[in-house]
Amino acid sequence: MSRAYNFSAGPATLPEPVLRQAQAEMLEWNGAGASIVEISHRGPEFMQVAREAEADLRTLMSIPDDYAVLFLAGGATTQQALMALNFAAPGQAADYVVTGHWGKTALKQARPYVDARIAADGEAGGFRDIPPRYDWRLTAGAAYVHYTANETIHGVEFRDVPDVGEAPLFADFSSSIAAEPLDVSRFGLIYAGAQKNLGPVGVTVVIVRRDLLERAGQPRADIFNYASHAASDSMLNTPPTWNWYLAGLVFKWMLAEGGVAEFARRNARKSALLYDTIDGSGGFYRNEVAVAARSRMNVPFFLHDPALDATFLKESASAGLISLKGHRVLGGMRASIYNTMPEAGVQALAAFMRDFQARFG
Repeated sequence: MSRAYNFSAGPATLPEPVLRQAQAEMLEWNGAGASIVEISHRGPEFMQVAREAEADLRTLMSIPDDYAVLFLAGGATTQQALMALNFAAPGQAADYVVTGHWGKTALKQARPYVDARIAADGEAGGFRDIPPRYDWRLTAGAAYVHYTANETIHGVEFRDVPDVGEAPLFADFSSSIAAEPLDVSRFGLIYAGAQKNLGPVGVTVVIVRRDLLERAGQPRADIFNYASHAASDSMLNTPPTWNWYLAGLVFKWMLAEGGVAEFARRNARKSALLYDTIDGSGGFYRNEVAVAARSRMNVPFFLHDPALDATFLKESASAGLISLKGHRVLGGMRASIYNTMPEAGVQALAAFMRDFQARFG
C-alpha cells in the first residue's frame, strides 16, 4: 500500500500512526471483547476514553478550568445556529465579521434567531483581505461578536485576536484550531469541526466560558441547550463515539510530537515553502490574498493559464499529490496543509510545482 499526500480541505488527512492504531484496535478495543464502536458510551471503558480526550485537549490548548469542553455532533454549521439560541435574548443584536464563505454561512445560520448585524465585510474586495479593525461597526449591547479565524475556501486568516470590547468574542476555528498557541481566555466561545485539524469528520469541539452557559437565551429543546450538554459531559444523547475516540488519538499524537508550539513551527515552515514557490514562479502561479492575511492552513492558487488546470491535476495525482482542485466558489487549486500534513508532503508539492512550471512555462 502506498498512501498519497492528501491536500483535501476536509475531511482531511490523518496521521498514519493514528490510523494504524485504530486499525489494530478495530475488532477488539482494549480487551473489551468488542470494538470501540460497539461498547456503551456510558460504560466505564468509553467514559475513560472521553475523559482522556478532554484532558489531552485541555493540555494541548491550555484551556482554563472556567471553560467547558464539549464534544458534539452536527458540525460547525449546527453550532452557528445553536450559539444564537443559547446566548442571545429574543431580538438581541449579534455582530458578525464576514471574511469569506464560512463567515457568510455563520451569518445565515444565525439570522432566524438574532438581529444579526454585519460589523465588517470583505466581500467587496473578493475576500482577499481582512477589513481593518478601525472600520468595524460594532453594536453596543451585542450578545456577542463572531468571526471566522481562518477561511478554508478563500485562504484568509486572522493573525491576531481582535479586540472587540465588552461583548464576548465567538470564533469559528474549524480549520486552524491548535495550529499555534492561543490565549483561550480572550474568547467567550471557540468551536471547530474536527475534520480539518483535530481528527475525523463527525465530531465538533465547543470550548465555552462557563458563565455564559447561565444565559437564558431563547426557547429551545433541551437537546439544543449547551448547558445541558455540559452538565451531561457531552453524553446528553448518544455521541459519535468512533469519531470522539479517533480525535482523542490525534490529541495524543500531537502531544507526543511536541504540542501546539511545535506544530506552529512546522506550519510556519510549510506555508512559507509553498508561498515562496508561488511567489517565486514569476507569475506562473499566483495567490491573490493580501500577504498579511494569508492562511497557513489553506493555500488557494491559480495557474497563469487555466487551460493547464486539468493537466496539473492529472499529473499531480499521478505523482501522489491528491485533492488539489480548488473549491467551486473560486476554482483554480487549493492545498490544505493542516497540522497533520507532514512537511515532506509540502516539499513534494513544491518540487512538483517547480517541475511542472519548467515543462509548461
